[in-house]
Amino acid sequence: MIVAFEIGGSRIRAAAGGVSLGEAATPASFDAFVAALAGFCGQVLSPISGVAISIAGVVDRDTGRITVANIPCLDGRVLARELQAALGLPVLVLNDADCLALAEAVAGAGRDRRVVFGVILGTGVGGGLVIDGRVHEGAGGFAGEWGHGPVVQSPLLPCGCGQTGCLDTIGGARGLERLHLALTGEVLEVREIVAGREATVQRWLEIVGGVLAMVVNVVGADVVPVGGGLSNDTGLIARLDGAVRARMLRRMQGALVVPAECGPDAGLIGAAAAGLAAFG
Repeated sequence: MIVAFEIGGSRIRAAAGGVSLGEAATPASFDAFVAALAGFCGQVLSPISGVAISIAGVVDRDTGRITVANIPCLDGRVLARELQAALGLPVLVLNDADCLALAEAVAGAGRDRRVVFGVILGTGVGGGLVIDGRVHEGAGGFAGEWGHGPVVQSPLLPCGCGQTGCLDTIGGARGLERLHLALTGEVLEVREIVAGREATVQRWLEIVGGVLAMVVNVVGADVVPVGGGLSNDTGLIARLDGAVRARMLRRMQGALVVPAECGPDAGLIGAAAAGLAAFG
């Protein structure tokens, strides 16, 4: 039995054997965090093979150290090793975008596809790469992080990573709002922009579609499932698919960029799948 966790800045969700164990507020201290995880594990009556965690952070697989900006008590820790010692169970920690990509590869839009590039277009931009059913984390754990790097020349906006011109500054929901403000001086929410500001949407499609087409060329993705808030607008994702397919080298008739299918449980599904592969 694998106990899977999805760790966010405000909430912890847990499941085992495909059954929810509930959720709780994310604690502010590490000791309280360990106690919360132990409490969920204590609900499981079957023997536990391991714990698998999906978290919005980057895990350096060489050192085990995690960078997670929105949970200070975990930032900089060798989290898997410390939790293993505290819980007395094997622990695997994965980036949430990697978990989304793996969930889609095993149970979603990427079933039976060899190369799955999972994309998050939420508050910001994230991504994960799965090849032959295995997450490819890359050096330092940064594989799939297509939202960072100075690729946007206009508008040139500062990014939380310390650079300027990252796709993350305009690619997600808040980014689309920033883009519209920079182009027009008008403050609107993302739904209003998508519904009625075609010039901004076209500019967004040009930038995001161009960068994503380059990523598809590099990794050879068979499918690009999209999660996050913007994926709820299926019309926008269909237009993004068209923008990507018009710019990439491979010519194909069917859709490449599609809404993710695993929904809000993608983190738990991906974590559980990785845990089964590692400990099952």
